[in-house]
Amino acid sequence: MNILALDCAVTRISLAVKTETKFISTTYDIGMRQSEILVPAIDEILKKAEITAAELNASALTIGPGSFTGLRLGISALKAIELAYNVPVYGISSLENYAFPYKNFGIPLLSCIDANKDKFYARITNGEKLLLKDDDYELEKISEAVKNIETICICGPDAVKLSEKLQAIYTAKNFLIPAVSSQTAESLIKITENLIEKKAEPLKDFDGPVYLRASEAELKLQGTIS
Repeated sequence: MNILALDCAVTRISLAVKTETKFISTTYDIGMRQSEILVPAIDEILKKAEITAAELNASALTIGPGSFTGLRLGISALKAIELAYNVPVYGISSLENYAFPYKNFGIPLLSCIDANKDKFYARITNGEKLLLKDDDYELEKISEAVKNIETICICGPDAVKLSEKLQAIYTAKNFLIPAVSSQTAESLIKITENLIEKKAEPLKDFDGPVYLRASEAELKLQGTIS
């Protein structure tokens, strides 16, 4: 099975392709330049895998939360491939994806993305149990959610920032942080294979990114901010 995966939820873009004989992944951590590099990066990784978009059996991406621009770019790219070649697209929670490499650690996992102004997109799981659903949280809400957890692994692109804030509140707690960022598109491939095996439904034509807060443009339109 040939699968293409993209993580465009944050500025650090990750791509991967898996075929029957090859696995290729790449990461671009070059700031706010997703629109310049995404399509050429897809073309390049498919070329290295020696397949075309028409030969894909499925594609997957982080569906949110995350950057409004990145999420729109990712889904636009994969929807274009779907329309051209009938390749189903699977949408996966960004926070679920960031926690996936650590799912067998046997401890609670807190995955996070900085949402600015002392807020984080966050999710907490313990095995198959969801302790805190994907949402846009104040630091106070997250600190309350981990109050009775002695050891927790914090993962995701902004794990260091959140762990420092929580450690200042709970000096005796054990917050574990991965030494380096994982290849997030590789996790997407694994999750997508599991979804296909379970015969899960791909995204519908009308499905789009999952936004957990309004964009600045929407807030200005509503008069919430100036």
